[in-house]
Amino acid sequence: MELHDVWFVLIAVLWIGYFFLEGFDFGVGVLTRLLARDRAEKRVLINTIGPVWDGNEVWLLTAGGATFAAFPEWYATLFSGFYLPLLVILVCLIIRGVAFEYRVKRPEEHWQRNWETAIFWTSLIPAFLWGVAFGNIVRGVKIDASFEYVGNVWELLNPYALLGGLVTLTLFTFHGTVFTALKTVGEIRERARRLALRLGLVTAVLALAFLLWTQADQGDGTSLIALVVAVAALVAALVANQAGREGWSFTLSGVTIVAAVAMLFLTLFPNVMPSTLDADWSLTVTNASSSPYTLKIMTWLTVIALPLVLLYQGWTYWVFRKRIGTQHIADPVH
Repeated sequence: MELHDVWFVLIAVLWIGYFFLEGFDFGVGVLTRLLARDRAEKRVLINTIGPVWDGNEVWLLTAGGATFAAFPEWYATLFSGFYLPLLVILVCLIIRGVAFEYRVKRPEEHWQRNWETAIFWTSLIPAFLWGVAFGNIVRGVKIDASFEYVGNVWELLNPYALLGGLVTLTLFTFHGTVFTALKTVGEIRERARRLALRLGLVTAVLALAFLLWTQADQGDGTSLIALVVAVAALVAALVANQAGREGWSFTLSGVTIVAAVAMLFLTLFPNVMPSTLDADWSLTVTNASSSPYTLKIMTWLTVIALPLVLLYQGWTYWVFRKRIGTQHIADPVH
């Protein structure tokens, strides 16, 4: 296996890690409007992800940086062609981070309510747009002989990509719901389990349609295996949720995300961005990659740094592993 193939796999792993981790905290952000009934319950939801949401976003920064370094042509075409949706995602992530920190800085109800509304929308919009973006990457876009995107932003809003956006939105929200059931106690935990069942059924229908569409267009034997794993894991997650096994339900919903994203990358390889104008103009792991020397240096740095990052993030989740409820929410001090 060549180094550019290795780095394609590593970038796929980074995106899988990002969607697994950021997926549930996007979902929790959406649940502040769907599940929480009062301010105390909103605080419970936000506190479940409070210690970890910023660490989850490190995976996005690493995926973007790795793409820039390992596949600069892919990075340039992607960020120029998808400039507007990626800018919207970036703005949402900035506002979302500010909202988490500023929400409790003042006691006025309208101040806190406005920031909580911001958390909801800045969780929902990226959760949808990431699916739209990856749907277009897998489907292919208008790339010319100079590897330039020559389409417009409206062409990104095609039926396949929009379905992909609905899948990521519902799947992340389901993932966040089972995470909430895992991390809370009392009535909010029971309501999260009931909501997870309804969300899971909707997610299963949308995900099955999207993955079958992907398989029919570009799939092979390995992508079919990933499809089966994703669907089976989602069904198993619903069964575990109904049985009150929140840990297994969360793990299996995570497996669904891992298998679904892996399927997209399997159907994409060896392309990194197919051209719908001419297959010879597609960006591939070969023509979009950096020099072998650059990839070699990056590989050694990754071997050293990645285990340390994983150990630190795993320790963070271990420290904040306990369940919480409204009885654990103290009165705010200003």
